[in-house]
Amino acid sequence: MEQLAVVIGVGGLGTALARGLMRGRRLLLADVDGERAAAVSRDLGGPVEPVQCDVTSPTSVKALAESVAQRGKLDVLVHVAGLSPAAGDFDSIVRVNMVGPALVTDTLLPLANSGASAVMISSLAANLGRIPAAAIPVLRDYAAAHELPARLRSVLDPGSDDANSAYRLSKYGLLMLVRRSAKLWGRRNARIVSLSPGLIATPMGARETATNPAKRKLVKAWPLGREGKVQEIVDVVEFLVSDRASFISGTDILVDGGLAGSICDVPFGWPEPH
Repeated sequence: MEQLAVVIGVGGLGTALARGLMRGRRLLLADVDGERAAAVSRDLGGPVEPVQCDVTSPTSVKALAESVAQRGKLDVLVHVAGLSPAAGDFDSIVRVNMVGPALVTDTLLPLANSGASAVMISSLAANLGRIPAAAIPVLRDYAAAHELPARLRSVLDPGSDDANSAYRLSKYGLLMLVRRSAKLWGRRNARIVSLSPGLIATPMGARETATNPAKRKLVKAWPLGREGKVQEIVDVVEFLVSDRASFISGTDILVDGGLAGSICDVPFGWPEPH
């Protein structure tokens, strides 16, 4: 029987990942824009079905889970949906990038088959610099809560609740979520990992480079002298959901061409132990 894969977020990277995961699998493509999910499904052809899902809505995520249950068990989950700093404000970025993945993993875990795998797309930004210590317990305790943005704002320095801060905090929180979820997924003989792409040539990445001075600074520091290619991310995800990666869980895979190591002397952004 063919495996069932769920891909959430059908932008440039999500569509490429869906195409790469089609071999030997049935696909559910979920996106907040149901018409876009339907259009991508038609373009891909094969055993691909679209479903509308707002990952920040518990009701919508529950409906996604029901769609999965109607088709059997979950074998592969790839969560791509997210907002870049240029695409939202503090609240919307935190909710889409952190609350959404937390709701999705909590809700779909009971449907995971033995041997299932989940890949949550994070970001290079999660691996750069220090995170305010006061934000860490908030990200841990309110990951799936609608009030997470307000909780974070209450512990941040005044004026630091901007889009760039929301993006880094939310993507760092996603790394925390994956680490904490490994035991729960392991009880079902399933795995969960995060993947942090560096600067990748996508339409969203191009918009971010054009509007974000901080990202333009990163461009000048490329160790390999180029952006990553979408297919290079697809190749890593295909490996991570395969049996060849059967002992990889609860960790982050940084795919950035060496950029983090060349500009940051604080490994992975994790705070020093007290």
